[in-house]
Amino acid sequence: MAAAAIGLSASLMLTACGSDDDKDDSSDNGAQGGSGAPKDATLKLAVADYGSGDGSTKAYWDGVIKNFNAKYPGIKVDLEVISWDDIDKKVATMIQNKQLPDILQTGGYADKVADDLLYPVKDVMSDATRADLIESFLPSSSVGSEQFGIPFTSSARQMFYNKDLFAKAGIAEPPKTWDELKAVAEKLKAAGVATPYGLPMGSEEPQGEFMNWFLGNGGAYKTGDKYTINSQANVDTLNWINDNLVKPGLTEPNPGTKKRAEIWTDFYGGSAGMVNGHPTMLPQLKNKYPNINFGTAPIPGKSGPLTETLGVADYVMAFKQNGHKDQIKAFLDVAYNTENQLKFQQDNSFVPVTKSVMTKMAADPANEKLKPFIEMMPNAKFYPVNDTAWDVISPKIKTELGAAVGGKSPKEVLDQLQKAAEEAVKMQQ
Repeated sequence: MAAAAIGLSASLMLTACGSDDDKDDSSDNGAQGGSGAPKDATLKLAVADYGSGDGSTKAYWDGVIKNFNAKYPGIKVDLEVISWDDIDKKVATMIQNKQLPDILQTGGYADKVADDLLYPVKDVMSDATRADLIESFLPSSSVGSEQFGIPFTSSARQMFYNKDLFAKAGIAEPPKTWDELKAVAEKLKAAGVATPYGLPMGSEEPQGEFMNWFLGNGGAYKTGDKYTINSQANVDTLNWINDNLVKPGLTEPNPGTKKRAEIWTDFYGGSAGMVNGHPTMLPQLKNKYPNINFGTAPIPGKSGPLTETLGVADYVMAFKQNGHKDQIKAFLDVAYNTENQLKFQQDNSFVPVTKSVMTKMAADPANEKLKPFIEMMPNAKFYPVNDTAWDVISPKIKTELGAAVGGKSPKEVLDQLQKAAEEAVKMQQ
């Protein structure tokens, strides 16, 4: 998907193509599948919580459901909002117990394709709605030649730093290399900053934090068709983190158990000097923590700032078990109309996945702070989400990787994850 993401920059030029007001309602076309209104039913909708428990994700989907029920009052929607900490386990339990939702929004989909659980996107989304999806996301949304994942939102990563804490410590600019990051962290610690660098390697998203680090050292989760989790570059990266940040006390205590949301809370509270973050932090800093004087910068690498950062796309998928194809199609065409998509991406400061929303957001001066993240997308690197083995290994990384900064040998931890990845590949063959 890294190569595919290049099309995102080109899509910014859509602002020169005239008004797209006529597109706002076009994504509702075809929701009835050409055979009259879909029959009354109850859809189960399970989604990831992007608001870290503050209720904003539920409020958003409640609004989508309200819009949907205004058009289809006979189709009820049962909504479940699930923490990112728990969603992998809950979905696995749903599948094991054959109690599948009709629609799921989360990070990965390929393992569900391998188990023949999903509808192809062409069966559950109208042509007009599919045509509004930015084409550059489609390769990562497909297994073979068939699209099963529907991109829902996307983001790149940058370093957030507290300008006031930097000034207090006499630091003129953010670090560009690992050695500079260590030197900056030492100055912050000497100035009394509780957490010079926030290192969230707990169960929420350690795979993302680690990827931002190993990209700066030539590492990868997968090289070509083979997993390379325990590559020398990856081992060396963790050893550097341990020796230069964790052991000297330049991170929070026990980073192997620290969740991303906790680190961001520390940053919002002014006790963390530097964190790697994504665009959802922008509205939080603007609306809830306006007193934090912050900046963003490319993430430091071993010898210079990253030119390739972690990019993430999350997906919607539709399950076949309950036979609600027509009802799902009706719901998705409403959920993906310009109004609903614009609200989600704008409220959360994400990079859009539809052409009509990209046009509107790129033309809005209010999105000035989002532009650095958009500009990073053409060179972003992505998890191998269209590999069926990734959905097996990703939960293991979340639960086991933190031990590599918690006392265990990094090589030992990465060797175990490598073995699990190779076994997952064999299981899928």
